[in-house]
Amino acid sequence: MLAKAKSRYVRISPYKLRPSADVVRGKRVEDALAWLKQNLTQRTVSLFKVIQSAYANLRNREGGEQVDLSGVIVGEIRVDQGPIVKYFKPGARGRSDAQRKRLCHIEVVLSKKK
Repeated sequence: MLAKAKSRYVRISPYKLRPSADVVRGKRVEDALAWLKQNLTQRTVSLFKVIQSAYANLRNREGGEQVDLSGVIVGEIRVDQGPIVKYFKPGARGRSDAQRKRLCHIEVVLSKKK
């Protein structure tokens, strides 16, 4: 593990975010950021920011831009279930329908290519 970044309570369902996380897992950081920038949707903005934050954490810890960081990959990326916000909206025939808004926690760990 070279660097780590977390983002908690992101208002996106983890079921919708995991396929994008699966695509960038194991790629070089530059390639992962380029892919996410090319396929930028409201869904992947938070994933882009977390990977960028982990990369910035690594650069700051290693001493700036002078260090060679070409072999750094997205070693581990987890999208876990967060709390579920439950609320009620009016439904048919005067009933109330329960609505659930899912939140997620994102964790990115950068590592060296083996």
